[in-house]
Amino acid sequence: MRVDNQGVSPAISSVILTAAVVVMVLVAMVYTNRFLDSRMAENEFNTNKQFMLTTGLQLDDIAWTMGRTQTIRYSSRFAQLNFEPTVLQYSFEVLRNTTWQQVFTGETGVILFNMPISAYTIGNNYFERIFPSTNGSFLQHGSSAPVSHVYVIEKLPMPTGNFTRVVVVPSLRVLQSKIGNQNYFKFYLPMLEGGTNLWLSQSVTLTGKNVTQYVLSSVSQARFKIGFPKASEGFDSSFFPFQNTLQAGYYSSTLELPPNSVVEFYVGEVRVSMGLHI
Repeated sequence: MRVDNQGVSPAISSVILTAAVVVMVLVAMVYTNRFLDSRMAENEFNTNKQFMLTTGLQLDDIAWTMGRTQTIRYSSRFAQLNFEPTVLQYSFEVLRNTTWQQVFTGETGVILFNMPISAYTIGNNYFERIFPSTNGSFLQHGSSAPVSHVYVIEKLPMPTGNFTRVVVVPSLRVLQSKIGNQNYFKFYLPMLEGGTNLWLSQSVTLTGKNVTQYVLSSVSQARFKIGFPKASEGFDSSFFPFQNTLQAGYYSSTLELPPNSVVEFYVGEVRVSMGLHI
């Protein structure tokens, strides 16, 4: 009888087959866990886009009432809310009797929902406008116009970290009215500053701090500019893609007003606190 020297006993075969099955199960478990984490991160990110939209809309209720406070809560396993101070510089000037007059200059921060790209990524240079969905100008017209922009951006790399971000950025609202022969223009701008960050809960608390009014008459033009104090950290015009004229490193927008118009400019200071449970 011929002897099969290459034969393997049934016991050894069982051990090899069992080990192979265990390895395949472990690989499948790792893949499944990664897939589930990816889906959870995606669902969390999409859910908290609505949270950031709510936060942006709440600015309109808080900015014009001193002492008013509102806490908005969110839930996140992967991401973290952050406030980045002094990333935009707004300036406002008017033309009166052929002379430009500086009215206001101030710096504001923005609110960021930072999702690490290791947990969820859409693609470098991705941009999605959430609200307003069509008009990307930092100057919005009408009584129902927003005083903030909310959008998604993924910009890599950045010194502050590689994230897919949902951003809430303050913007301007203008209202026009006419009484008799007199034209009136009212401008509203919320300015965000950092508050007390206790990190006691997953929430952001907005508090109206102060409202400043500027009134000017005999105005024929109004001009606004936006600069980028932290452009070196990645917070430049590409991070804030407003649909306005970009020149010399800043955005600008000029309004032609009827002669001898009256302009009222309101600046609402809002304190932003992270994790302050109220």
